[in-house]
Amino acid sequence: MRNIKPELGGFFQRDRSWHPPAFAPGYKSTVVRSPQRAPIAFSHTLSEITGPVFGHSMLGELDNDLTVNFARPGESAIGPRIIVYGKVLDENARPVPNVLVEFWQANAGGRYRHKKDGYLAPLDPNFGGCGRTVTDEDGNYWFRTVQPGAYPWPNGINDWRPAHIHFSIFGHGFVQRLITQMYFEGDPMIWRCPIVRTIPDKRAIETLIAKLDMESTVPMDARAYKFDIVLRGRRQTMFENKLEGN
Repeated sequence: MRNIKPELGGFFQRDRSWHPPAFAPGYKSTVVRSPQRAPIAFSHTLSEITGPVFGHSMLGELDNDLTVNFARPGESAIGPRIIVYGKVLDENARPVPNVLVEFWQANAGGRYRHKKDGYLAPLDPNFGGCGRTVTDEDGNYWFRTVQPGAYPWPNGINDWRPAHIHFSIFGHGFVQRLITQMYFEGDPMIWRCPIVRTIPDKRAIETLIAKLDMESTVPMDARAYKFDIVLRGRRQTMFENKLEGN
């Protein structure tokens, strides 16, 4: 056994200038979705803290490989193969182990496997578009997939979403959930996206952009992108569903 110095320090106050306003007319959905009154933060109750919870045994062997987890035997998804990896960190840059990380995305043509997706790009019969993994004791996660395509959406006359992957990060229970999106370094579509443009600080946008890491590629197989997720603090990763406070 050893003595560990207790953690001391103030509360990590959320910097609201870092986050987009709830009402942003350029992103038309916010016109009807934004609250009409001041937000109120509520503490979690005992039932929310203690359950429901997920079990590690629920994860399948191929859950973190989107190139084959929906494919027919001997086949794989179509598109540029990539590996996405990174760490889940707390406000003091310490790794957070045993975090359930879910991810979902469009296929390489920019189409989701969803009955309400009206984009004309074809579906890939070998790509389901979703998966999950759990961080290890050092907060690491990784998964294999294909790089998604950009797609049009009915926000403006000619608005397109840049290529992106959705992330869902869970704490001990399913009600402790944070949602964000990851974009790709060098994509000029990022800066044209009406959703991205609601974020007032360029540095905040940059926390959502995964960096190309050619040192971690698998030769003749897949490129690699690094995307760390910071759960709290003044410079946390941008989360879509966490606008009410820290």
